[in-house]
Amino acid sequence: MMSEPRYKLFYDGSCGLCQREIRHLRKRLVGQVALIDINQPGFYGWQGVSKEQMMQEIHLWNGQSFVKGLEATLVYWRLAGLGLIVALIRLPGVFWMANKAYRAWAAWRLQKSLRQSCPVRFK
Repeated sequence: MMSEPRYKLFYDGSCGLCQREIRHLRKRLVGQVALIDINQPGFYGWQGVSKEQMMQEIHLWNGQSFVKGLEATLVYWRLAGLGLIVALIRLPGVFWMANKAYRAWAAWRLQKSLRQSCPVRFK
């Protein structure tokens, strides 16, 4: 019997970019990360974090607490076998720039999603 994964990734299933990344990484994360679409009916939050808070940036439960934003992304990329990319992003100066870019994109995506479903469309 397979035990429940330690990690839980809470993502916006109405976001095209988010959907594409999850589709790409799903097989690599099997057994390690439970994937939870926060836009499923009846989802209102988890462990004291509301759906609205989760819409602001990606959240990853590590078994004890939440990791958010780019840090969360780097954790699940490492779990998916993308350690080289994670190491490059963690280089001095690169992480700072990548984090700024992530925060700007997340703010833009949230603002747009408040008006409609996520405007970022990928197929």
